Amino acid sequence: MSYRSRACASVGPADIAVSAPINVAAVYVHAPFCSRRCLYCDFAVHVSPGGDLAAWGTALTGELKGIENEGLFALDATLETLYVGGGTPSLLGPAAMKTLGELIGPDRLRGSDLEWTAEANPESLTPELAASWRAAGTNRLSIGVQTFEEGALRWMGRLHGSEGAAQAVGNAKEAGFDNLSVDLIFGLPARLGRSWSDDLERVLRLDVPHVSLYGLTIEPATPLGRALEDGRETPVDEEQYRDEFLMAAEVLTHAGYEHYEVSNFARPGFASRHNAVYWDGRPYLGLGNGAHSFADPCRRWNVRDWPSYQAIASAGSVAEEERETVDAAERALERTWLGLRTRSGLAFDSLSDRQRQIVEGWSQQGWTVPGPERVRLNAEGWLILDQLAVELDGAA
Repeated sequence: MSYRSRACASVGPADIAVSAPINVAAVYVHAPFCSRRCLYCDFAVHVSPGGDLAAWGTALTGELKGIENEGLFALDATLETLYVGGGTPSLLGPAAMKTLGELIGPDRLRGSDLEWTAEANPESLTPELAASWRAAGTNRLSIGVQTFEEGALRWMGRLHGSEGAAQAVGNAKEAGFDNLSVDLIFGLPARLGRSWSDDLERVLRLDVPHVSLYGLTIEPATPLGRALEDGRETPVDEEQYRDEFLMAAEVLTHAGYEHYEVSNFARPGFASRHNAVYWDGRPYLGLGNGAHSFADPCRRWNVRDWPSYQAIASAGSVAEEERETVDAAERALERTWLGLRTRSGLAFDSLSDRQRQIVEGWSQQGWTVPGPERVRLNAEGWLILDQLAVELDGAA
Protein backbone atom coordinates (compact mmCIF):
# COMPACT_ATOMS: atom_id res chain seq x y z
CA MET A 1 0.00 0.00 0.00
CA SER A 2 1.66 3.23 -1.11
CA TYR A 3 0.68 6.87 -1.30
CA ARG A 4 2.03 10.35 -1.80
CA SER A 5 1.54 12.95 0.90
CA ARG A 6 0.21 16.37 -0.08
CA ALA A 7 -1.42 19.45 1.41
CA CYS A 8 -5.18 19.22 1.86
CA ALA A 9 -6.65 22.69 2.10
CA SER A 10 -10.32 23.15 2.89
CA VAL A 11 -11.37 23.93 -0.63
CA GLY A 12 -13.42 22.21 -3.29
CA PRO A 13 -11.94 19.28 -5.23
CA ALA A 14 -11.70 21.31 -8.42
CA ASP A 15 -9.37 23.79 -6.70
CA ILE A 16 -6.69 21.23 -5.88
CA ALA A 17 -3.77 20.61 -8.18
CA VAL A 18 -3.18 16.88 -8.45
CA SER A 19 0.22 15.45 -9.28
CA ALA A 20 -0.56 11.76 -8.83
CA PRO A 21 -3.41 9.90 -7.17
CA ILE A 22 -3.06 8.42 -3.71
CA ASN A 23 -3.28 4.63 -4.08
CA VAL A 24 -5.46 2.90 -1.51
CA ALA A 25 -5.90 -0.81 -0.85
CA ALA A 26 -8.38 -0.42 2.02
CA VAL A 27 -11.96 0.66 1.25
CA TYR A 28 -14.92 1.32 3.54
CA VAL A 29 -18.41 1.34 1.98
CA HIS A 30 -21.36 2.73 3.91
CA ALA A 31 -24.83 1.20 3.61
CA PRO A 32 -27.12 3.64 5.44
CA PHE A 33 -30.45 1.80 5.51
CA CYS A 34 -32.08 0.82 8.82
CA SER A 35 -35.60 -0.36 9.57
CA ARG A 36 -35.56 1.90 12.62
CA ARG A 37 -33.04 4.06 14.46
CA CYS A 38 -31.78 2.48 17.68
CA LEU A 39 -32.21 4.50 20.85
CA TYR A 40 -28.49 5.35 21.17
CA CYS A 41 -27.56 5.65 17.46
CA ASP A 42 -25.97 8.79 16.00
CA PHE A 43 -24.64 7.15 12.81
CA ALA A 44 -25.41 8.37 9.29
CA VAL A 45 -28.44 6.14 8.79
CA HIS A 46 -31.55 6.43 6.63
CA VAL A 47 -34.69 4.89 8.12
CA SER A 48 -36.78 2.95 5.61
CA PRO A 49 -38.69 -0.35 5.56
CA GLY A 50 -35.92 -1.95 3.50
CA GLY A 51 -32.73 -1.17 1.65
CA ASP A 52 -32.69 0.33 -1.84
CA LEU A 53 -30.04 -1.74 -3.61
CA ALA A 54 -30.55 -0.12 -7.02
CA ALA A 55 -30.20 3.42 -5.67
CA TRP A 56 -27.22 2.43 -3.52
CA GLY A 57 -25.41 0.82 -6.46
CA THR A 58 -26.09 3.80 -8.72
CA ALA A 59 -24.81 6.27 -6.13
CA LEU A 60 -21.62 4.29 -5.45
CA THR A 61 -20.95 3.90 -9.17
CA GLY A 62 -21.33 7.66 -9.61
CA GLU A 63 -19.10 8.43 -6.63
CA LEU A 64 -16.36 6.15 -7.94
CA LYS A 65 -16.57 7.93 -11.29
CA GLY A 66 -16.30 11.28 -9.55
CA ILE A 67 -13.27 10.09 -7.58
CA GLU A 68 -11.63 8.86 -10.76
CA ASN A 69 -12.20 12.24 -12.44
CA GLU A 70 -11.00 14.14 -9.39
CA GLY A 71 -7.69 12.25 -9.34
CA LEU A 72 -6.93 12.44 -5.62
CA PHE A 73 -7.49 8.76 -4.82
CA ALA A 74 -7.12 5.62 -6.91
CA LEU A 75 -8.01 2.05 -6.00
CA ASP A 76 -5.10 -0.38 -6.05
CA ALA A 77 -5.22 -3.17 -8.60
CA THR A 78 -5.77 -5.61 -5.72
CA LEU A 79 -7.52 -4.56 -2.53
CA GLU A 80 -6.32 -5.81 0.84
CA THR A 81 -9.49 -5.03 2.80
CA LEU A 82 -13.07 -4.12 1.95
CA TYR A 83 -15.46 -3.28 4.79
CA VAL A 84 -19.20 -2.76 4.29
CA GLY A 85 -20.73 -1.05 7.32
CA GLY A 86 -23.90 0.75 8.21
CA GLY A 87 -26.64 1.21 8.87
CA THR A 88 -27.69 -2.33 8.18
CA PRO A 89 -26.04 -3.72 5.04
CA SER A 90 -28.06 -6.94 5.33
CA LEU A 91 -31.21 -4.90 4.58
CA LEU A 92 -29.89 -4.62 1.01
CA GLY A 93 -30.59 -8.30 0.49
CA PRO A 94 -28.82 -11.36 -0.93
CA ALA A 95 -27.62 -9.63 -4.14
CA ALA A 96 -25.91 -6.73 -2.36
CA MET A 97 -22.34 -8.07 -2.20
CA LYS A 98 -22.41 -9.34 -5.78
CA THR A 99 -23.55 -5.88 -6.89
CA LEU A 100 -20.82 -4.21 -4.86
CA GLY A 101 -18.14 -6.56 -6.18
CA GLU A 102 -19.11 -5.78 -9.75
CA LEU A 103 -18.91 -2.03 -9.29
CA ILE A 104 -15.64 -2.14 -7.31
CA GLY A 105 -14.18 -4.40 -9.99
CA PRO A 106 -13.92 -8.20 -9.68
CA ASP A 107 -10.18 -8.22 -10.42
CA ARG A 108 -9.56 -6.02 -7.37
CA LEU A 109 -11.22 -8.61 -5.15
CA ARG A 110 -9.36 -11.73 -6.24
CA GLY A 111 -6.39 -11.48 -3.91
CA SER A 112 -5.86 -14.64 -1.89
CA ASP A 113 -5.49 -12.64 1.34
CA LEU A 114 -8.41 -10.23 0.81
CA GLU A 115 -10.44 -9.54 3.96
CA TRP A 116 -13.98 -8.63 2.85
CA THR A 117 -16.18 -7.85 5.84
CA ALA A 118 -19.89 -7.02 5.80
CA GLU A 119 -22.06 -6.11 8.75
CA ALA A 120 -25.41 -7.81 9.31
CA ASN A 121 -28.16 -7.77 11.89
CA PRO A 122 -29.51 -11.09 13.14
CA GLU A 123 -33.07 -10.59 11.89
CA SER A 124 -31.94 -10.08 8.27
CA LEU A 125 -29.05 -12.57 8.17
CA THR A 126 -31.07 -15.33 6.52
CA PRO A 127 -29.63 -18.58 5.11
CA GLU A 128 -30.17 -17.26 1.58
CA LEU A 129 -28.39 -13.99 2.30
CA ALA A 130 -25.45 -15.70 4.01
CA ALA A 131 -25.00 -18.15 1.13
CA SER A 132 -25.24 -15.43 -1.52
CA TRP A 133 -22.79 -13.13 0.22
CA ARG A 134 -20.30 -15.96 0.69
CA ALA A 135 -20.61 -16.92 -2.99
CA ALA A 136 -19.95 -13.28 -3.96
CA GLY A 137 -16.61 -13.36 -2.12
CA THR A 138 -17.42 -11.89 1.28
CA ASN A 139 -15.38 -13.86 3.81
CA ARG A 140 -16.00 -12.13 7.13
CA LEU A 141 -19.25 -11.12 8.84
CA SER A 142 -19.75 -8.72 11.74
CA ILE A 143 -23.07 -9.40 13.45
CA GLY A 144 -24.81 -6.78 15.59
CA VAL A 145 -25.93 -8.82 18.58
CA GLN A 146 -25.55 -6.17 21.37
CA THR A 147 -27.26 -8.32 24.04
CA PHE A 148 -29.18 -11.56 24.46
CA GLU A 149 -31.62 -10.12 26.99
CA GLU A 150 -35.11 -9.58 25.57
CA GLY A 151 -36.01 -6.51 27.61
CA ALA A 152 -32.74 -4.75 26.83
CA LEU A 153 -33.14 -5.51 23.13
CA ARG A 154 -36.60 -3.93 23.15
CA TRP A 155 -35.30 -0.88 25.07
CA MET A 156 -32.55 -0.35 22.50
CA GLY A 157 -34.95 -0.69 19.59
CA ARG A 158 -33.37 -3.86 18.21
CA LEU A 159 -35.57 -6.06 16.04
CA HIS A 160 -34.20 -9.52 16.84
CA GLY A 161 -35.09 -11.61 19.87
CA SER A 162 -32.94 -13.35 22.44
CA GLU A 163 -32.37 -16.37 20.17
CA GLY A 164 -31.72 -14.30 17.05
CA ALA A 165 -27.96 -14.21 17.50
CA ALA A 166 -27.57 -17.99 17.67
CA GLN A 167 -29.75 -18.42 14.59
CA ALA A 168 -27.79 -15.82 12.63
CA VAL A 169 -24.42 -17.31 13.58
CA GLY A 170 -25.72 -20.76 12.63
CA ASN A 171 -26.83 -19.44 9.23
CA ALA A 172 -23.42 -17.87 8.66
CA LYS A 173 -21.48 -21.01 9.61
CA GLU A 174 -23.73 -23.17 7.43
CA ALA A 175 -22.92 -20.87 4.49
CA GLY A 176 -19.19 -21.39 5.02
CA PHE A 177 -18.19 -18.36 7.10
CA ASP A 178 -15.55 -19.20 9.68
CA ASN A 179 -14.39 -15.60 10.23
CA LEU A 180 -17.20 -14.16 12.34
CA SER A 181 -17.38 -11.26 14.77
CA VAL A 182 -20.20 -10.29 17.10
CA ASP A 183 -20.82 -6.93 18.78
CA LEU A 184 -21.84 -6.57 22.42
CA ILE A 185 -22.74 -3.35 24.23
CA PHE A 186 -22.04 -2.78 27.92
CA GLY A 187 -22.96 -0.08 30.41
CA LEU A 188 -26.73 -0.34 29.90
CA PRO A 189 -28.99 1.13 32.62
CA ALA A 190 -29.08 -1.18 35.64
CA ARG A 191 -32.87 -0.84 35.84
CA LEU A 192 -33.15 -3.01 32.70
CA GLY A 193 -32.04 -6.03 34.71
CA ARG A 194 -29.62 -7.13 32.01
CA SER A 195 -27.05 -9.67 33.25
CA TRP A 196 -23.68 -8.85 31.66
CA SER A 197 -22.14 -12.08 32.95
CA ASP A 198 -24.92 -14.10 31.28
CA ASP A 199 -24.35 -12.26 28.00
CA LEU A 200 -20.64 -13.07 28.14
CA GLU A 201 -21.39 -16.74 28.77
CA ARG A 202 -23.80 -16.82 25.86
CA VAL A 203 -21.37 -15.15 23.47
CA LEU A 204 -18.79 -17.80 24.33
CA ARG A 205 -21.34 -20.49 23.44
CA LEU A 206 -21.66 -18.97 19.96
CA ASP A 207 -18.05 -20.10 19.36
CA VAL A 208 -17.04 -17.18 17.14
CA PRO A 209 -13.40 -16.07 16.73
CA HIS A 210 -13.91 -12.34 17.27
CA VAL A 211 -15.85 -10.19 19.75
CA SER A 212 -16.16 -6.39 19.72
CA LEU A 213 -17.31 -4.46 22.78
CA TYR A 214 -18.94 -1.04 22.78
CA GLY A 215 -19.65 0.95 25.90
CA LEU A 216 -22.94 2.83 25.89
CA THR A 217 -22.43 6.51 25.13
CA ILE A 218 -25.20 9.09 25.18
CA GLU A 219 -25.01 11.55 22.30
CA PRO A 220 -27.17 14.70 22.58
CA ALA A 221 -28.93 14.36 19.20
CA THR A 222 -30.07 10.77 19.75
CA PRO A 223 -33.39 9.64 21.24
CA LEU A 224 -31.43 8.50 24.30
CA GLY A 225 -29.77 11.91 24.57
CA ARG A 226 -33.13 13.64 24.50
CA ALA A 227 -34.48 11.22 27.09
CA LEU A 228 -31.54 12.07 29.37
CA GLU A 229 -32.12 15.80 28.88
CA ASP A 230 -35.81 15.41 29.73
CA GLY A 231 -35.05 13.38 32.86
CA ARG A 232 -36.54 10.19 31.47
CA GLU A 233 -33.18 8.39 31.59
CA THR A 234 -30.17 8.47 33.89
CA PRO A 235 -26.50 8.96 32.91
CA VAL A 236 -24.24 5.97 32.37
CA ASP A 237 -22.99 4.68 35.71
CA GLU A 238 -19.19 5.00 35.60
CA GLU A 239 -18.51 2.28 38.16
CA GLN A 240 -20.80 -0.17 36.36
CA TYR A 241 -19.15 0.77 33.03
CA ARG A 242 -15.71 0.09 34.51
CA ASP A 243 -16.70 -3.16 36.19
CA GLU A 244 -18.37 -4.57 33.07
CA PHE A 245 -15.42 -3.70 30.84
CA LEU A 246 -12.97 -5.37 33.21
CA MET A 247 -15.23 -8.40 33.60
CA ALA A 248 -15.38 -8.83 29.83
CA ALA A 249 -11.60 -8.53 29.53
CA GLU A 250 -11.13 -11.22 32.18
CA VAL A 251 -13.76 -13.63 30.82
CA LEU A 252 -12.75 -13.35 27.17
CA THR A 253 -8.99 -13.55 27.69
CA HIS A 254 -9.48 -16.55 30.00
CA ALA A 255 -11.43 -18.17 27.15
CA GLY A 256 -8.49 -17.80 24.76
CA TYR A 257 -9.20 -14.46 23.10
CA GLU A 258 -6.42 -11.88 22.81
CA HIS A 259 -7.41 -8.40 23.94
CA TYR A 260 -5.58 -6.88 20.98
CA GLU A 261 -7.26 -3.45 20.94
CA VAL A 262 -9.20 -1.51 23.53
CA SER A 263 -12.58 -2.71 22.20
CA ASN A 264 -11.66 -5.91 20.38
CA PHE A 265 -10.88 -9.53 21.24
CA ALA A 266 -9.77 -12.20 18.79
CA ARG A 267 -8.54 -15.73 18.66
CA PRO A 268 -5.13 -16.10 16.98
CA GLY A 269 -5.29 -15.14 13.30
CA PHE A 270 -8.69 -13.45 13.48
CA ALA A 271 -7.88 -9.83 14.38
CA SER A 272 -9.55 -7.29 12.10
CA ARG A 273 -7.12 -6.33 9.36
CA HIS A 274 -9.32 -3.51 8.08
CA ASN A 275 -9.48 -1.75 11.45
CA ALA A 276 -5.70 -2.07 11.72
CA VAL A 277 -5.44 0.25 8.72
CA TYR A 278 -7.10 3.00 10.77
CA TRP A 279 -5.03 2.32 13.86
CA ASP A 280 -1.76 2.27 11.90
CA GLY A 281 -2.53 5.58 10.16
CA ARG A 282 -2.44 4.04 6.68
CA PRO A 283 -4.54 5.52 3.83
CA TYR A 284 -8.09 4.40 3.15
CA LEU A 285 -11.00 5.42 0.94
CA GLY A 286 -14.55 5.83 2.23
CA LEU A 287 -17.55 5.52 -0.08
CA GLY A 288 -21.15 6.37 0.80
CA ASN A 289 -22.88 9.01 2.87
CA GLY A 290 -20.91 10.09 5.92
CA ALA A 291 -17.88 7.97 4.96
CA HIS A 292 -14.37 9.24 5.75
CA SER A 293 -11.19 9.00 3.68
CA PHE A 294 -7.62 9.58 4.82
CA ALA A 295 -4.10 9.85 3.44
CA ASP A 296 -1.66 11.75 5.62
CA PRO A 297 -2.10 14.69 6.06
CA CYS A 298 -5.54 14.80 4.39
CA ARG A 299 -8.80 13.75 6.01
CA ARG A 300 -12.14 14.30 4.35
CA TRP A 301 -15.72 13.14 4.79
CA ASN A 302 -18.86 12.85 2.73
CA VAL A 303 -22.26 14.43 3.12
CA ARG A 304 -24.13 12.56 5.90
CA ASP A 305 -27.70 12.85 4.64
CA TRP A 306 -28.56 9.95 2.32
CA PRO A 307 -30.89 11.82 -0.10
CA SER A 308 -28.35 14.65 -0.47
CA TYR A 309 -25.47 12.23 -0.95
CA GLN A 310 -27.51 10.15 -3.40
CA ALA A 311 -28.29 13.17 -5.60
CA ILE A 312 -24.66 14.32 -5.72
CA ALA A 313 -23.04 10.92 -6.18
CA SER A 314 -25.57 9.61 -8.71
CA ALA A 315 -24.69 12.58 -10.91
CA GLY A 316 -21.07 11.40 -11.02
CA SER A 317 -19.64 13.86 -8.51
CA VAL A 318 -17.63 13.54 -5.31
CA ALA A 319 -20.07 13.95 -2.41
CA GLU A 320 -17.53 15.60 -0.14
CA GLU A 321 -18.83 17.71 2.73
CA GLU A 322 -15.57 18.92 4.21
CA ARG A 323 -11.85 18.23 4.50
CA GLU A 324 -9.04 19.11 6.84
CA THR A 325 -5.28 19.06 6.99
CA VAL A 326 -3.96 17.22 10.03
CA ASP A 327 -1.02 19.33 11.20
CA ALA A 328 2.14 17.97 12.79
CA ALA A 329 0.95 18.47 16.39
CA GLU A 330 -2.41 16.82 15.73
CA ARG A 331 -0.76 13.94 13.92
CA ALA A 332 1.65 13.37 16.79
CA LEU A 333 -1.25 13.17 19.26
CA GLU A 334 -3.11 10.80 16.93
CA ARG A 335 -0.08 8.53 16.63
CA THR A 336 0.22 8.41 20.41
CA TRP A 337 -3.49 7.72 20.91
CA LEU A 338 -3.72 5.14 18.13
CA GLY A 339 -0.57 3.39 19.29
CA LEU A 340 -1.74 3.15 22.89
CA ARG A 341 -5.15 1.76 21.91
CA THR A 342 -3.65 -1.43 20.47
CA ARG A 343 -1.66 -4.28 21.97
CA SER A 344 1.30 -3.19 19.81
CA GLY A 345 1.69 -0.06 21.91
CA LEU A 346 4.52 2.43 21.43
CA ALA A 347 8.25 1.82 21.13
CA PHE A 348 9.91 2.75 24.42
CA ASP A 349 13.00 4.12 22.67
CA SER A 350 10.82 6.62 20.74
CA LEU A 351 9.89 8.41 23.98
CA SER A 352 11.55 11.43 25.54
CA ASP A 353 13.06 11.23 29.02
CA ARG A 354 10.03 13.01 30.46
CA GLN A 355 7.67 10.60 28.69
CA ARG A 356 9.59 7.64 30.07
CA GLN A 357 9.14 9.00 33.58
CA ILE A 358 5.41 9.28 32.95
CA VAL A 359 5.24 5.70 31.68
CA GLU A 360 7.09 4.53 34.79
CA GLY A 361 4.35 6.19 36.84
CA TRP A 362 1.72 4.35 34.80
CA SER A 363 3.48 1.09 35.54
CA GLN A 364 3.42 1.81 39.27
CA GLN A 365 -0.32 2.50 39.01
CA GLY A 366 -0.84 -0.89 37.34
CA TRP A 367 -1.98 0.50 33.97
CA THR A 368 0.58 -1.17 31.69
CA VAL A 369 1.64 -4.60 30.51
CA PRO A 370 5.21 -5.35 31.68
CA GLY A 371 7.86 -5.29 28.97
CA PRO A 372 11.11 -3.40 28.34
CA GLU A 373 10.76 -2.51 24.65
CA ARG A 374 7.21 -1.22 24.19
CA VAL A 375 4.63 0.68 26.19
CA ARG A 376 1.39 -1.32 26.24
CA LEU A 377 -1.71 -0.51 28.23
CA ASN A 378 -3.71 -3.18 30.01
CA ALA A 379 -7.48 -3.16 30.51
CA GLU A 380 -7.21 -0.80 33.48
CA GLY A 381 -5.14 1.61 31.42
CA TRP A 382 -7.47 1.42 28.44
CA LEU A 383 -10.30 2.68 30.64
CA ILE A 384 -8.48 6.03 30.80
CA LEU A 385 -6.89 5.90 27.33
CA ASP A 386 -7.80 9.46 26.33
CA GLN A 387 -6.35 10.92 29.53
CA LEU A 388 -3.11 8.97 29.21
CA ALA A 389 -2.62 9.79 25.51
CA VAL A 390 -2.96 13.53 26.18
CA GLU A 391 -0.60 13.30 29.16
CA LEU A 392 2.07 11.51 27.16
CA ASP A 393 1.74 13.75 24.12
CA GLY A 394 2.08 16.85 26.29
CA ALA A 395 5.47 15.64 27.54
CA ALA A 396 6.99 15.07 24.09
